[in-house]
Formats: sequence, structure tokens, C-alpha cells
Amino acid sequence: MEAPVKKNDYYDVLFEDLTHDGAGVAKINGFPLFVPNALPGEKGTVKVVKVKKGYGYGRLMKLSETSPDRADAPCPIYKQCGGCQLQHVSYDGQLRHKQKIVKETLARIGKVDVEKVTVHPTIGMSDPWNYRNKAQVPIGEREGALIAGFYQQRTHEIIDMERCLIQQTENDRIVREVKAILNRYHIRAYNEQTHQGWLRHIVVRYGYQTKQAMLVFVTRTADFPHKKKILAEITAKFPNIRSIVQNINPKRTNVIFGEETKLLSGLEYIYDYIGSIKFAISARSFYQVNPEQTKVLYEKVLEYAELTGEETVIDAYCGIGTISLFLAQKAKKVYGVEIVPDAIEDAKRNAKLNGIENVEFAVGQAEEIMPKWHAQGIRADVIVVDPPRKGCDHSLLQTIIAMKPKKVVYVSCNPATLARDIAILEQGGYETKEVQPVDMFPHTAHVECVSRLVLKND
Repeated sequence: MEAPVKKNDYYDVLFEDLTHDGAGVAKINGFPLFVPNALPGEKGTVKVVKVKKGYGYGRLMKLSETSPDRADAPCPIYKQCGGCQLQHVSYDGQLRHKQKIVKETLARIGKVDVEKVTVHPTIGMSDPWNYRNKAQVPIGEREGALIAGFYQQRTHEIIDMERCLIQQTENDRIVREVKAILNRYHIRAYNEQTHQGWLRHIVVRYGYQTKQAMLVFVTRTADFPHKKKILAEITAKFPNIRSIVQNINPKRTNVIFGEETKLLSGLEYIYDYIGSIKFAISARSFYQVNPEQTKVLYEKVLEYAELTGEETVIDAYCGIGTISLFLAQKAKKVYGVEIVPDAIEDAKRNAKLNGIENVEFAVGQAEEIMPKWHAQGIRADVIVVDPPRKGCDHSLLQTIIAMKPKKVVYVSCNPATLARDIAILEQGGYETKEVQPVDMFPHTAHVECVSRLVLKND
């Protein structure tokens, strides 16, 4: 059936909803149009820019009625940059939207009865700006000089920027000054098209509590032009940069990091705290980018685990041990499993750093390691999972169901895969009691959740 809209035509519409990634939804004879920067309840004129089989995309041309949730985006490049999707929404409106997305996704995909299962209001930040402790900035060239910024939406065109409103201000300052130093030495940027040039990314990691910084140069080749002079200028200007690292990525790829990393100056790690627990952070360690909300998230995990000091806990997808070490404060014993060997080495180091001895870490796939633990007589009272966006492997979910822990605490960065996995766990004998959305990434469309599931008839 032919779509009721045509490309480049204009239509007056009422926006009815927001998508999970923050686009307004309008319907023309039942045909959905997705339009960035529009909000539910608003009326306006849109230009159709793309028509697909069952939906289309539009550009907002003007508004005739605006939503009370509309806000002026403070970032001057908000509409060009792809980093944030919701700066045009008031912060209260963002929190309500994220709760609504979680509810709707759980009901649609997970068949969860959200009238019976409590989906709490999203926990937000008192100050939802300058929260990111890690900047990963692609480098390009314009008129013979380096530019550093983020990619324009749906392109690989870099928007040169001096500051990002969701970055720690110190990260912005380091990127800005390092770019100026490199320009004085005529350093060349990597070119994706020709696979030539040297500097691909500048990465800055910042300790929220310690104020320590790490600078990482991601380069195409292992050489470093004018290394001594450049490092001397950087260390003189930034005494809080405790570590300068070079990562070499020779591949034609969009993946930021390569396999080889070498220390150029200072220490291999910087340190930071989440609550009272100290973490060593290396160039490629996974560490949550919003430390203030990470503490909120992990405290919710602890609350949902309901530990008395007598429980055995398994932390699947344990990473560098962040959740494991939080749990170990209240558990009898915690077992962590993670497929990345470097992460497990970091986890062991972090346990030793904090003098925590009631944890044990293993490298491997959780669905393979956990049955071995079970065969050894290890009985988990609580299993915590914090998988990547793709969610839990099906075989891991079946392993959890077979092991029958009294509680499952599921930490998720993707409501869709959370809903899918909850449906499987519920079919396996679990009941979802409550879900707590946490705003880990203000002004973006992302939402983190902690869910509490209990074994039925237990």
C-alpha cells in the first residue's frame, strides 16, 4: 500500500509520543513520522525527508503550539551533534519520559503487568551537567589544523568544539589545550578515507573524587613525532595528569582502541572512588562514566539483593569488579565471572587494593563457569547480572533458572533486552517485583534500570 505522505511535502501535525531515542512521533492517516526535536502535545509543520515502507522521517519546520516540557537547549551545537538527544526537554520531562519508556517496553516486549509490578520514578541528578568522567574525542583536520569534537548526527563529519556541557570541565580543558600543543608541532590527524595520518582519538579519563587525570593518544602507527617536547609541555601544564598512554590502532575500523598500549609518562593507572571503594583505572578499563549516579545505582543493587551477611552471591558480567566489591561489603562470599581476562586482572587488583578477601574472580563465559561452581557445591542465594546492551545470553538465563537462586538482581542499560530477558526468567519460575530506572546519562535517550526478581513459591 502506498504511503499517505510524499518526500519533500509539508504537513501540519500533532505530536503524540516520543520514541525511545527522543524523536517526536506524529501520525498522518495512521502512518508514523519520526521527527527530532518535537515533543508530545505539540503542533507544528514538518517536512518529510524520508519515506520507508511502514514509517517515515520528518524535519520540524515550525511549531504552532509548544509543550510545557519544552526547554531551550543550552548547547550551541545541540541540533548538529549526535551526543545528546533530549536537551530540548526539561529535566523533569526527561525523567518522566524515561520511566514511561521502561514501562511501555516491559509491557510490550516482556508482557510484564506494569499495574502490578512497580516501575519507580526515574532517579535523577540534582545537577545533570558536567557528569562524564571520560572523553573519547575523534580528531580531524580543517585548513591544516587539528579539530576535536564529536560526530555530526548520522555522519562522520567532526564538529569542532571547545566544550561539551555533559563532560567534566577538566576533560574539556585538557582536550582543548592538548589540541593547541599538538597544532604547534603540526601533528597530522588520521584520515578515515585514505587510512593515512597519525592521531585518531584523544581520550581523557578523570577521577571524580581524586581529581587525577589520564591522557590517551590513540594513533595509527607506533611512532610519536616530537614526543619529548609534547610530553614535557603537557606535564608542565597539567600536574594532575598522572598517566599519559599511547594506544596503537593500525586497523581500518570504527573501533576506537587497538590491541597495543604503552605507557609514555607517569603511572599505568589513575584511581577513583565509588562510595568508600577505591578503583584502579587503566586506559582500557570499563568504568562507569557517571560516578555520582553509579553510586546510586550500586546502592540500589545492594538494597535489592537484601544481604544479611550470610549469602553467597554470583556477579555475572562482573567487569573490573565494581558491583562485586560493593556486594562483598554485605555478603558472606561473592563470585565474579567475566569473559575479558584484563578485566578480571583489574578486578583482582581492585579487591586487593581495598583489602576485600571474600571475593573470587574467574575468567570465562558465565554460562560455562557458573555450572562448574554449582557442581563444586557453591549455591548462590543471589545472582546479579549487568550485561552489555545485547542483554544476557540465552544459555546464561537457562543456567540461572537451573541454579534457582532466591533472588536475581538485573542491571540493564537497554530496556528492550531487559524486557526480553525478564520474560524468560518469569517463564522459568521468577516473579518481577520492582524496577528502578536511574538516569545515568542525562540529556541523552539512554536509561539504566535495576530490577528485583524473586523465585516463586520460595
